[in-house]
Amino acid sequence: MAFRTSDNPGHTGSWYAASANDKRVRPALEGELTADVCIIGAGFSGISAALELSERSYSVIVLEAERIGFGASGRNGGQIVNGYSRDLETIAGRYGRDKAIELGRMSLEGGNIIRDRVAKYAIDCDLVPGGFFAAFTDKQIRQMEEDKAEWEKHGHPGLEMVSKAEVAKYVKTDRYAGGMIDTLGGHIHPLNLVLGEAAAVESLGGRIFEGSRAIAVEPGTQPVVRTANGAVKASYVLICGNAYLAPLMPEIHGRMMPVSSQVMVTEPLDGALIESLLPANYCVEDANYILDYYRRTADNRLLYGGGIGYGGNDPKDLTGVIRPNMLKTFPQLQNARIDYAWSGNFALTLTRIPHMGRLSDTIYFSHGDSGHGVTTTHLLGKILGEAVAGHAERFDVWASLPNLPFPGGSTFRVPLTMLGAWWYGLRDKLGL
Repeated sequence: MAFRTSDNPGHTGSWYAASANDKRVRPALEGELTADVCIIGAGFSGISAALELSERSYSVIVLEAERIGFGASGRNGGQIVNGYSRDLETIAGRYGRDKAIELGRMSLEGGNIIRDRVAKYAIDCDLVPGGFFAAFTDKQIRQMEEDKAEWEKHGHPGLEMVSKAEVAKYVKTDRYAGGMIDTLGGHIHPLNLVLGEAAAVESLGGRIFEGSRAIAVEPGTQPVVRTANGAVKASYVLICGNAYLAPLMPEIHGRMMPVSSQVMVTEPLDGALIESLLPANYCVEDANYILDYYRRTADNRLLYGGGIGYGGNDPKDLTGVIRPNMLKTFPQLQNARIDYAWSGNFALTLTRIPHMGRLSDTIYFSHGDSGHGVTTTHLLGKILGEAVAGHAERFDVWASLPNLPFPGGSTFRVPLTMLGAWWYGLRDKLGL
């Protein structure tokens, strides 16, 4: 099947790249520059940190190997999902109640940062409020009820359970036994969001260089980041390369694993049809271990994602898994054309909790948002900026969480993780 391509050079052939508001190519770094802070990676984490620091009047240079939003930040499902990849009760069991309380206090902030920046900088990114978590089984509903109670302990006011009879308010399908809405969730065009935030950085004096892959980081009181044709000397370096960091800094990228997810977008659908399928215009994700996620776009397409490729391996057939799942949900779309299909990698940690820390007094890093990156990267990017500015209390909470290597090392981490995913996927199918 031939899919449409984008006229946005250097990006994957996604609908996001094709519909980006800003397709300008920034220049590559040439020569030697200095700045207060040099940031590696122009995705959500790096740009969020850059914007926080620029607002604090720091001079900032961002080095991006490809294009702004080239990785997961510009390829994801575009869903504002609050919290982390593990629930707060699990975090309490692992790290203690005090840590869960600290992370709980921050758990809604990522979404708030997005909404605040969209308003402050007038970012055109199709922001729509509301998310629906869909349950297939009574067990999943009970888990959602427990999650709702735990969230409410941490101050979340926007959750509401949905009965089977009420599902049709949010999605027209007979697949689900019920679910839960989050009025503080929502969806956006993620590439336009990060491009808008990048423009805000530049409006405050920050500089962003594309096509400028960092090839070495030289530590010291004033570390130096080198590219093929230039170098940046800075007081601080922030490493935000995430799943696309390798082979730079093996001491940290070895503690995460790139994982691919696939997304496809239909042709523009009749307005009455798409409104009947998703009448509230909420984004949807289901509660399975390997989940599906989908939403309406501003031009009346259905964006549908799912599938998983441990190690970052893409399937030969990008729609082979997700199109059949889309048709189970919406058999009405049997004849709908798929205009765009793409894949992208996110970074998974063994704990499924983001990994933050210091490599030295002047080099900090953040990565491994494990599938919850849209909101978490905005939060952690802001926290990186706070740490540089001398307010490291929240950074230190995250940096204190143990981060473990995958069992089996680079050779066996993929098959062992696949085995675990198969087991949980089987439990989903059996309703266990």
